[in-house]
Order: sequence, then C-alpha cells, then structure tokens
Amino acid sequence: MSRQVIRVTRPTKIELIKLRRRLSLATRIQKIIKDRVSILILEFLQIARQTVEAKQKLLDDFSQTYKVLSIAAGYHGYIALEKELIATERDLGIVAGLRNVGGVRIPAFELREAEPGVRGYSLTDTSSWLDQTAGLSEKCLEAIVELAELQRSLELLGREINRTKRILNALEYLVIPGLQTTIKYLYMKFEERDREEKSRLKRVKVLLEQR
Repeated sequence: MSRQVIRVTRPTKIELIKLRRRLSLATRIQKIIKDRVSILILEFLQIARQTVEAKQKLLDDFSQTYKVLSIAAGYHGYIALEKELIATERDLGIVAGLRNVGGVRIPAFELREAEPGVRGYSLTDTSSWLDQTAGLSEKCLEAIVELAELQRSLELLGREINRTKRILNALEYLVIPGLQTTIKYLYMKFEERDREEKSRLKRVKVLLEQR
C-alpha cells in the first residue's frame, strides 16, 4: 500500500511539531487498541470452547431425556403420561443482564421459575421415571439458555473484533505511515531549504569579494 503524504497548509517547523505529536498519539492509541484486540480474541476463544462444550452437553442431555421419557411412556402408557406432563406445565422466565468484556457489553441469562421446586404431579402416584424425566427436562432448558447466552456473546465479540481490527489496520497502514512519510518529507524540505540558503550565502559572499 502506497504511503500518502498528508496535506499541510505550510511546510513550517510548527507543522512538523504538530505532526510529530500526532504520530506519538497515534502510536500510543495503536498500542492500546492492539491490547484490546488481544483481550477480545482471548475472550472470544474461551467462549467458543465453552460453546462447543455447551452444545455437546445439550445433545447429551436431550439424548438421556429421550431415553428416560421412552421408558416412562412404556411404564405409564402414552395417555396417562400425557396427562401427567400437562400437569407439569408452569410459567418460566429469563432474567437478562449484561457484563463488560473489553468494553463490549455481552448478555448474561438466568432461567427463573414462577414456583421453583413445584413439579405439578403427585410423586406417590407416579414412577421415578417420570421424576427423572422432569429433572432431565429442566437440565435441557438450562442448557438451552446457557447456549443462547454463549452464542449471542460470540456474535457480539466477533462483530467488535472485526470493527476494532479495521480501526487498527487504518492506523497501521494509513494514518501512521502517512504521518511518518509527511514528517520525512518536511525534513527533506527543510534540508533542501538549508542547502539553498547556504548556496545563496556563498554566491553573495563571492559577489561581495568581487567588488
């Protein structure tokens, strides 16, 4: 990528001082953004691993729940089991919060029951298979909520990483090189002026000596 010279109003020493200050500031900002990108990437990778584990856990919970539910259906019969399952229906809610990771606000979900601990069916009139099914179903719901939190966090972190990398690339490949090139250009201008001034003084000296 070609380095473009930044347009300055007048190639003066004051402009050079301003450009050097801008370069120093841009370099500090670049370091801060690099550190932030590193933090975001580490968090992204950690949540990605947790997401893979949560998906596998959810599949395992679903598989185990299906097996126990099949046994319960065989024990109680489908019609009787359906009546018991209807009795277990209750209101559920999700409490949503936020936590800050490297300046990114990612969600935190928590499953809440209207009446915790209440199953809705008689433990004495049903088998332990139904109780196991209910317990495993609750685990599946919790796993679904956890997975939703992780996947949303991944989406937000990935979006912020891409945005921050674009800013970092602009600093690294456009802003800082442009400032460096312009500073170098001004130094060359000043050296050229010095040479011209020395040459002019020499000519004046020669002319004065000839008189």
